[in-house]
Amino acid sequence: MMPISICFASFVFLFGLGLFCCFWGVYFVLCDLVYFVDWGIVSLNSGSVVMTFLFDWMSLLFMGFVFIISSLVILYSDDYMSGDLNIYRFIMLVLMFVVSMLFLIISPNMISILLGWDGLGLVSYCLVIYYQNVKSYGAGMLTVLSNRIGDVALLMVIAWMINFGSWNFIYYLEFLAGSAEMELISFLVVLAAMTKSAQIPFSSWLPAAMAAPTPVSALVHSSTLVTAGVYLLIRFSPSFSCLLNTILLLVSALTMFMAGLGANFEYDLKKIIALSTLSQLGLMIMTVSVGLSSLAFFHLLTHALFKALLFMCAGGVIHSMGDSQDIRFMGGLSVYMPFTSSCLMVSSFALCGMPFLAGFYSSDFILEMISMSYVNVFGFLLLFVSTGLTVCYSFRLFYFVLCGDFNFVSLYSMVDTNYNMVMGMIGLLVLSVLGGGALMWLICPTPSVICLPYYLSFLTFFFVSLGGLIGYEMAGFNFGDYLLSMYCYRVSSFSGSMWFMPFFSTYGVSFGPLGVGYSSMRVLDSGWMEYFGGQGLYWFLFNLGSVNQWVQHSSLKVFLGFFVMWAVLLLVLIY
Repeated sequence: MMPISICFASFVFLFGLGLFCCFWGVYFVLCDLVYFVDWGIVSLNSGSVVMTFLFDWMSLLFMGFVFIISSLVILYSDDYMSGDLNIYRFIMLVLMFVVSMLFLIISPNMISILLGWDGLGLVSYCLVIYYQNVKSYGAGMLTVLSNRIGDVALLMVIAWMINFGSWNFIYYLEFLAGSAEMELISFLVVLAAMTKSAQIPFSSWLPAAMAAPTPVSALVHSSTLVTAGVYLLIRFSPSFSCLLNTILLLVSALTMFMAGLGANFEYDLKKIIALSTLSQLGLMIMTVSVGLSSLAFFHLLTHALFKALLFMCAGGVIHSMGDSQDIRFMGGLSVYMPFTSSCLMVSSFALCGMPFLAGFYSSDFILEMISMSYVNVFGFLLLFVSTGLTVCYSFRLFYFVLCGDFNFVSLYSMVDTNYNMVMGMIGLLVLSVLGGGALMWLICPTPSVICLPYYLSFLTFFFVSLGGLIGYEMAGFNFGDYLLSMYCYRVSSFSGSMWFMPFFSTYGVSFGPLGVGYSSMRVLDSGWMEYFGGQGLYWFLFNLGSVNQWVQHSSLKVFLGFFVMWAVLLLVLIY
């Protein structure tokens, strides 16, 4: 009898938990139920330590999706990480990640939210540096230090909420909305969410975190780590002021535009998908900022499905390409890897908002509802341009990866994915096709009537078509000295480097303190401290010893000198 692998056992356990949570989530939606569970951990005299859990349709559905996606990712990892000697360590880290996300989802209490929040940051650092090399270490430090800013903001929220008498924030959102205390807490929560969801100016850590194994990217950057900030914003959204919503709208719209533009200049397959995730996070936060929190949560769930599938397809391609991630080496993979290419097409079309796939039900609904809202015109334009850029880089990715001739050296290792990888991808493929419609009936049981003029109704179709056309034309450019980006080098380097944010986040933060440290070392440690410290004392004693040695040398001049000195001294004392 063959022993059951830890991957399969974890898959069965998590998948069962996911189905259980989804069943109860659907029940809670239909019956409109909310349960608070108070668990008294310690009671001492008049004080007690109580753990509070919040079970409503939002937390249960989100938990179910996290469990199902993580189970399929672990099943996928059974083959993807089969050559890894530390597979047990990897699976334990992934399970710790899921538990941290669980704490964050079901907690209406800031203390337990911080427990899950910090757990996500710590475990993500361990996963990013899983492949132990210099690049991974640098990416891990950038990730964990960027997220520490949000951790400090949450600690300040906890300190300020002592004034309210309890850390259960959910009791105070409606009651204290508009007060000065709640505005300060809301601002700190927005700051924390911007760091975790990688909004401008904290965007540089998300593409850097692609140094982690691909199954980690499929879990972390689809449904857990990066969506934690969006989920916290959805919970706190009733307390946001008009000014805070406006700031959030502009920051998220700029993040969408920056990520969509940068993805069109990127050649690393995983970084293109990471920038795509960043763009979709901007869309979710923009939806929260205009008051459509339920729609933002709807898009969060549908995005988790097709983005996890997209990362799995990228992992299969990279696995078969001998760990090469450059899309210029790919091409014609639809012939050699038909199943993976089909899944890649479905997930990319869902990302573009192709009708009747998961992404269409949420993203198209969001675009039409925002068109009906009172929105800043700058944010409105950036939203539709970013939607066009999404289709643009998706078509560019199709052209480079799936079409044309194969550009790699050898076809020897070109095989479609293994059994467990295929089963994980099939599960997410079914969910990416059917999940959007099912969630639409659950979250929006009453159809919304959207009345828009013709030019606004066709605006989405126009930008999507224009983006696809530009993406196709951009991908067809010849390589050589006549590239457009070579003539506009400054514009393309600015757009393709995420508006220089990685440089500001690394050199910009470290260059000044390191320069001050070097100057202080030169001036103090190697300068005056040496002159008056160890080296100065050494030379003083050395010279003193030399003088002493010269004095003690049997020299007639010294004897005569001392004789004259004593004679003069005696004469002075006598007279």
